[in-house]
Amino acid sequence: MDDLSVFSGNANRPLAAAICQHLRIPLGDADVFQFSNENIFVKINQNVRGHDVFIIQPFSSPVNRSIMELLIMIDAFKRASVARITAVIPYYAYGRTDKKDQPRVPITARLIADCITVAGAQRVLTMDMHAGQIQGFFNIPVDELTAQIIQARYFGTKNLEPFTVVAADEGFAKKARMLADRLDAPLAIVEKRRLGNNGLTEAMGIIGNVEGRHALIVDDEIDTGGSLVQAVRVVHEHNARDIYCCATHGVFSGPALERLSDAPIKEVVVTDSIPLPEHKRLPHMMTLSVAELFAGAISRIHDGRSVSELFR
Repeated sequence: MDDLSVFSGNANRPLAAAICQHLRIPLGDADVFQFSNENIFVKINQNVRGHDVFIIQPFSSPVNRSIMELLIMIDAFKRASVARITAVIPYYAYGRTDKKDQPRVPITARLIADCITVAGAQRVLTMDMHAGQIQGFFNIPVDELTAQIIQARYFGTKNLEPFTVVAADEGFAKKARMLADRLDAPLAIVEKRRLGNNGLTEAMGIIGNVEGRHALIVDDEIDTGGSLVQAVRVVHEHNARDIYCCATHGVFSGPALERLSDAPIKEVVVTDSIPLPEHKRLPHMMTLSVAELFAGAISRIHDGRSVSELFR
């Protein structure tokens, strides 16, 4: 794999290093920093002419800076005459702005997709987008991985019997069903409605049975924790036993940590798609690594093999 190069912005360098360790190649050498006037500068410190380049950059905090770093890095590699640029985006922010559901609002997820394409990316590799239709916003190939394999592997070793997989809302029911099938467990769905644009939700009830059973509440991300805590409350009121919460992306913004600490949750499980600093960790929190999954996808894309092999 002499012509395979993996680089990283500043959003999640530990994940990029772990991916390179699985690929058995060094992380590419590039300077990516911000001047005092907030302008971002990128310099590639090695020859990449004709290389198959993968740039690892989740859109994590600070989100807008992470996006700009990726766009500028793509432009730098395009001007360095690489053979192909793949933007590896473990967490795609702005995923909730995927449609015009109110008057005079943007579709920011589409805008970012256009920016990535215009900058010069020829392929995108991501994981568990908030809305599946975002793939269609790109005019270039998009491979979307899922963390369900490692989530099912983790919870499969806990021997939680009997237990039910619970979708945090109706919109996540289809993906929750896929995880339930992997774990050979029944599915329940929390009914909720969103109140305005401030992240508040109201849980209305539950479809399915959790009484006397362990519950695994699943969602794609935990942001402020409002939706998740509402789901926990409903499941707890329906006399579930131990309650576990699982999501791919642990954003943990605003009052999330306080809400999760106060809720009757046995364990919170997220992945390292977003870096998790010490001040955002809770005693009952577990982080699963997606490095091996991304390394497998990068290797298959580079070799022209099927990425779906990873999920068989």
